[in-house]
Amino acid sequence: MRAVFLDKGTFSDNVDLPAPAGVTDYITYDETPQELIIERCQNADIIFTNKVQINAEVIAKLPKLKLIQLTATGMNNVDQDACTARNISLYNVAGYAVKSVPEHTFMLMLNAMRAGIYYHNKVTDGTWADNGNFCLLDIPLIDLEDKTLGIIGIGTIGKRVTEIARAFGMTVLWAERQGCAPRNDDYTAFDGVLARSDVISLHCPLNDATQHLINADTLAKMTKKPLIINVARGGIVDSQALADAINNEQVLGYGSDVFEQEPIAANDPLLALGEHPRVIFSPHNAWGSKSAQETLWQMLSKQVTDFINQANKIINNGF
Repeated sequence: MRAVFLDKGTFSDNVDLPAPAGVTDYITYDETPQELIIERCQNADIIFTNKVQINAEVIAKLPKLKLIQLTATGMNNVDQDACTARNISLYNVAGYAVKSVPEHTFMLMLNAMRAGIYYHNKVTDGTWADNGNFCLLDIPLIDLEDKTLGIIGIGTIGKRVTEIARAFGMTVLWAERQGCAPRNDDYTAFDGVLARSDVISLHCPLNDATQHLINADTLAKMTKKPLIINVARGGIVDSQALADAINNEQVLGYGSDVFEQEPIAANDPLLALGEHPRVIFSPHNAWGSKSAQETLWQMLSKQVTDFINQANKIINNGF
């Protein structure tokens, strides 16, 4: 089968991405603008993509297409209804970043709590040398031990974050869905988590219920002025409301790997916080340790090969 990878450039150059078994014609592009999707995929049986938008119009013009294989967990860049209507399979990959994302979560958290970037810059820009003291401590260093971590989104990653947090000596609260009573004793009411947490970490999917879940109203309920960490999706946070909350000292700071527009828009209000000692950003790469990328491709390759084998079996049996 012929496979086209539309945005191979979303992976690291040093990660090998061979064609899955059963793919006989494999073409890759580092990136694909919207206007070239149809041309590049006209004869494709399979499309690999991470973030390229594949809408109903595109799908309707690809008569040979049998499978869209996402190289990610999120599926909101593909019109799923159009796939169903055309009998095109749509696969994603989940569970590949269960080490990478939790570790990145704590990288952001520790940097913000201990003003890591701020102090790094004070060493390299000569401020420390000019000061003359053996240490600088103008921004307080905050320990994680004995702090309360509220987690919103309790999947595999949220549970791994829980394990690491407890190793640091943190108390962990699992937030129930907003407006719902806790399903069991493991969960705490959503508003209760907002009020009791020193750190809030977001690990939930982006959907209608979570769009701008962190907004002016929910920020006002965070009585302990927590640090907020976002390794989920940018749209879960209202950027303007959060920027205002940090400037007004309603919350301690923000560590984020994701943004409402990616790459981040030049007018995103969060960019104005770049010099804040408790703000740290990364360019949507929490998922992407070398190990995680290799695991993702192994999982993807098995899925694609299984799909091809099943399709060939149906053809050979005359169905």
